[in-house]
Amino acid sequence: MRRNQFGSNGPQVSVIGQGTWYIDHGDRATAVAALRRGIDLGMTHIDTAEMYGDAELVVAEAIAGRRDEVFLVSKVLPSNASRRGTITACDRSLKRLKTDRLDCYLLHWRGSVPLAETVAAFDELLSAGKIRSWGVSNFDTDDLDEMLEAAGGGSIACNQVLYHLQERAIEHAVLPWCEQHGVAVVAYSPFGHNDFPNPRSKPGAVLQAIAAAHRASPRQVALSFLTRRPSLLAIPKAAMPDHAAENAAAGDLTLTDNEIAALDQAFPRGPRPRGLPML
Repeated sequence: MRRNQFGSNGPQVSVIGQGTWYIDHGDRATAVAALRRGIDLGMTHIDTAEMYGDAELVVAEAIAGRRDEVFLVSKVLPSNASRRGTITACDRSLKRLKTDRLDCYLLHWRGSVPLAETVAAFDELLSAGKIRSWGVSNFDTDDLDEMLEAAGGGSIACNQVLYHLQERAIEHAVLPWCEQHGVAVVAYSPFGHNDFPNPRSKPGAVLQAIAAAHRASPRQVALSFLTRRPSLLAIPKAAMPDHAAENAAAGDLTLTDNEIAALDQAFPRGPRPRGLPML
């Protein structure tokens, strides 16, 4: 499993991690088994959030007895992101996850609470040892500028954003901003939201051909493309152990420059949108 640095001062983290949005909607034992299988195969970066229903409880069961192997991330809702509210939300997540610390804690998206107030809460949580780093999610460059002004350089560990083959808007400005400031970029929904490329389409055929050349699956090729730079990581969700194993194998797949260029052409990033796409 390849590993990339998580922020300018952070540890090396598996480039393919495990997302958990909706993971609590199916059979719980199977979901736990999928997460454990992923950990076994090196996908030790596990991402969850207070918004994800009972996902934190599923994660807690999956990492029981293995907490030190895992890079654990959760998120605070913007409606809870006041100074006191952030600390209360973090304590609630820690209790649900049955752990004493998070490796990274994110503001899920920009809300109405002043960013300086949320940063103050993050700093308090850092001092208390309840989190080891913090970051943001769904932040465009103007929000990142404001957060950088509030927190100072080197403070923002990551920006978690929507990024997949058919949604490459972050490459216009967000990805360059993050690379300039040493902020890791974590791709959520890396297979799209129920719109993975159709193999019968022209772009899908390019993806299929590259997969065949590597004896890999198209989804593995997609994950390799989305983690092709040192700043990039991805967190696909897998609710079945076999799917977790398929995702993990992408962490050892390296595409050639020609293959990256072919995918870049097949899935153009398009014009820069007015706002940052998000789910």
